[in-house]
Amino acid sequence: MGDNSLIEWKTVYSVSIPAIDAQHQELINLTNCLNQACMNGTESGRIYFQKVVHELVQYVKFHFSAEEKLMERIGFPGLAEHKKEHEHFVKKVLEGVKNFESGKAIVPNTFVRYLLDWIVTHIAKTDQKYGAYIADNKIKVLPEDV
Repeated sequence: MGDNSLIEWKTVYSVSIPAIDAQHQELINLTNCLNQACMNGTESGRIYFQKVVHELVQYVKFHFSAEEKLMERIGFPGLAEHKKEHEHFVKKVLEGVKNFESGKAIVPNTFVRYLLDWIVTHIAKTDQKYGAYIADNKIKVLPEDV
């Protein structure tokens, strides 16, 4: 793990769908990049933080859309609840970004810790449910399904 990395990808996070696992790895990577920006503490660190947080927002939207499309295609019974978790997370992240950009006092480290905790918990627990559903029902996931 790099000096400023908060977390590394572990196989225990895998949902056994290579495209989704790759997306989860990118979410972890972006969160680690935000952590590095927080540790910088300079104006260039602040600019980098703002750049990466925007990348993260776009990537989260892309990833959640891919996940929800997959869950819909396989008939995953927990889709509605899963989608609500995604919506709540996006709302919290956008609120944090808005506060950061408007100059409100947010502690970037606290924001990054929230992102990390949510992402890891979501991948390690919530996403495992659709991974298990796919395995239990022997559903073949094709690249175009993600």
